[in-house]
Amino acid sequence: MDLRQIRYFIVVCEMHSFSRAGEVLGVSQPSLSRQIQLLEAELRHHLLRRTGRGVEPTEAGLRFLEHAKAIDALAARARKDMHAFRSHSQDKVRLGMPHRVARRMAPHIVQAFRRQHPEAALTLAEGLSSEMNEWLVKERVDLAILYDPPPSSLLRYESIYREDLVLAYGKACRPAPPPHVRASDLGSYPLVLPSAPNTIRALVDRTCRELNVTLNVVAEVDVVHTILETMTEESMFTIIPRSALSDMQGQDYLTFSTIVDPTIMNNLTLATLTSGPLPPLVEATARIIRGLDMARLFA
Repeated sequence: MDLRQIRYFIVVCEMHSFSRAGEVLGVSQPSLSRQIQLLEAELRHHLLRRTGRGVEPTEAGLRFLEHAKAIDALAARARKDMHAFRSHSQDKVRLGMPHRVARRMAPHIVQAFRRQHPEAALTLAEGLSSEMNEWLVKERVDLAILYDPPPSSLLRYESIYREDLVLAYGKACRPAPPPHVRASDLGSYPLVLPSAPNTIRALVDRTCRELNVTLNVVAEVDVVHTILETMTEESMFTIIPRSALSDMQGQDYLTFSTIVDPTIMNNLTLATLTSGPLPPLVEATARIIRGLDMARLFA
């Protein structure tokens, strides 16, 4: 039985899609399908079936999935144990985080890491939160800081900070929105928002869908700084984390209204693989992150 096939099977079950699993694993869909077929041939059972919503495990597939997760976790623990067996001078931990988070947190994490572990190395990788999820599954990073991750049995999530989203616009906007804007009224404003699957867009879309609100999205821009620059147009609005306003140099021309009923909160999480205990250096890095004054960093 091939460990690679077992991992492929778990991820297909997790993603409910061969194409999405292929993207996460960096494997072509035909190759992925072929490996699953070989696994099914060895086990003499059909493990997956296609439905109108994607791919689901069969009854035999559900039974094997429990074994697959246990085997995958044991293999991961073995790899981590052998990595930890290397000399202390070779210790390295890889941390992934979104760009905006890195600007605020990375200097403090690096300083604390160097002070506590002068013989070890810390590698930082930046990307979108969705990319961080994939990098963790592929074990390209050891832990990641990311926003509002989707549920996953492959990953362990720990909330480390929550921040409200606000309706931002130029101070020259007339008439100006009230200081507090109800979420049910967000459809009244022409919005510039990131495109899906951006986590801010997902949060806003989910909230408005629950309220039966149709948003007026006039443009989709994926870079927060570019979005904020569009706010020089008096008729433009956006929805962003409150702290993002202070990320923009010369943001004096911008202001915001608080969104209420309900407040829309993002969720910054610390994510690691669920397969076994963390190596000591990774756990030490996680403790550094937990110990940061997040309210001050995102003020």
